[in-house]
Amino acid sequence: MKYSYYQRLKNMCDAKNSYLCIGLDFDLDKMKNKNVKDLVSLESFIKDVIDSTYDLCAAYKPNFAFFEKYGPSGMKLLESVVEHIDYRSITIADAKRGDIGNTSACYAQSVFEHYNFDAITIAPYMGTDSIMPFIENSENGAYLLCLTSNTSAMDFQYKNSNGSMLYEDVAKLASKLNNDNLGLVVGATKNEQMQQIRDIAPNLNWLIPGIGKQGGDLESSVKISNSKQSSGLINVSRSIIYAKNQDLDDIRKSASKYNESINQFLG
Repeated sequence: MKYSYYQRLKNMCDAKNSYLCIGLDFDLDKMKNKNVKDLVSLESFIKDVIDSTYDLCAAYKPNFAFFEKYGPSGMKLLESVVEHIDYRSITIADAKRGDIGNTSACYAQSVFEHYNFDAITIAPYMGTDSIMPFIENSENGAYLLCLTSNTSAMDFQYKNSNGSMLYEDVAKLASKLNNDNLGLVVGATKNEQMQQIRDIAPNLNWLIPGIGKQGGDLESSVKISNSKQSSGLINVSRSIIYAKNQDLDDIRKSASKYNESINQFLG
């Protein structure tokens, strides 16, 4: 039996009692673990991190940029990482794709058929035809950038058009297009706006960055995003994968702490 992305995500969250997503944003230039010096040792370390944390998280989110920067070798590493996760957790490609229809179709084929990701982050700027190729198959998931936690989000996302903000229009469009597989990326640093988006789109699942180093409010993010109708994956990257001395025990303890806190706020 084939399940929609929403159903597959729910099954994973329920099985693990977790709404934690761990961002795999490793950078060789910033590693605290001195044993990681090149792509070979980085690959081994990332796989060890996955083996140490997969029971604590519903999803992993590799950021394409941190692999693309190393060229073909980095993309081979990305393939190897996804293969190693091996469906033990949901995989989300943090690639922020979005282009005219036939180009988006190629991006979708790459992410879902070549790399075998379960979901992808996408950009809404080019409209419906740039979104549809990612969600035509309900088994494939996508998260549409709606309200982000970076400072420059103010440049466009808060533009008022005909009485509504751009981020509100994105939420409305996503609700219209949802095929039981389209969610929103909603940053954790804007509580008032988060509630507005949840009121507009009560049935959409969220992917929530901005927790940890960026200072987002974990409790509010959990309580606003989760309901009987929808859920929110809490993404944490640096606060887990660079925890303390960056040894595996530190990383697991940090992941466990976040997972426990999320479940506590869920009640």
